[in-house]
Amino acid sequence: MPILSNKVAIITGASSGIGRASARLFAREGAQVVVGGRRQAELDDLVEEISLSGGQAVSLAGDVRSEAYARALVALAVDRFGGLDIAFNNAGTTGAVGGVETLEMAQWQETLETNLTSAFVGAKHQIPAMQARGGGSLIFTSTFVGHTLGLPGMAAYGASKAGLIGLTQVLAAEFGAQGIRVNALLPGGTDTPMGRAFTNTPESLAFVQNLHALKRLAQPEEIAQSALYLASDAASFTTGIALLADGGVSICRH
Repeated sequence: MPILSNKVAIITGASSGIGRASARLFAREGAQVVVGGRRQAELDDLVEEISLSGGQAVSLAGDVRSEAYARALVALAVDRFGGLDIAFNNAGTTGAVGGVETLEMAQWQETLETNLTSAFVGAKHQIPAMQARGGGSLIFTSTFVGHTLGLPGMAAYGASKAGLIGLTQVLAAEFGAQGIRVNALLPGGTDTPMGRAFTNTPESLAFVQNLHALKRLAQPEEIAQSALYLASDAASFTTGIALLADGGVSICRH
């Protein structure tokens, strides 16, 4: 039996990359999925692909920084599929890259709102829906940057993603007794449209690959497998963790 049978999942950042790969995988494993992101056309293509493969999916485009959008995604899950069991709050941005002395306040705030505030407003509305089901799994996409490794020029990104780990730990402690597990997933370098901004030349690609013990980037489908573990009952005693799926970048120093 598929491991997410009879589960309902929200996945944000599903227009491409890790979110899209996760939506396809979750649907193959039996979940009914609500996919969110900024680009309606890409979401529609994803829903069609899942439907043609025998899965069930529905989309809603919007801005993850908006509390109204977070509320609407949950309402769609409840209205269309009857409830909510899994929320993969994956949407994010690298934001402006550069030294703190040149970083504008607006750039700092946009990165924090997209990466951290969006997770807060998502969880705020997802948790009550999970409580109504007797439990669930919340997952946030964080990163090794600002956790096990500092990268120059990424202050806003590192701070916002590190904040997700703090949010993860507090929510895990606060709602664990109600059967709600909360975990952060920390990918390494991944071959996604966002990641390719840093690997757009042969030299930059080789540099980033060499940072990893495996000497390569992840495919989005590989990170989706780790998200699937956290979403599933296979992780029934796993909560409050920062799960590294980073190809060894955190331990590689050569």
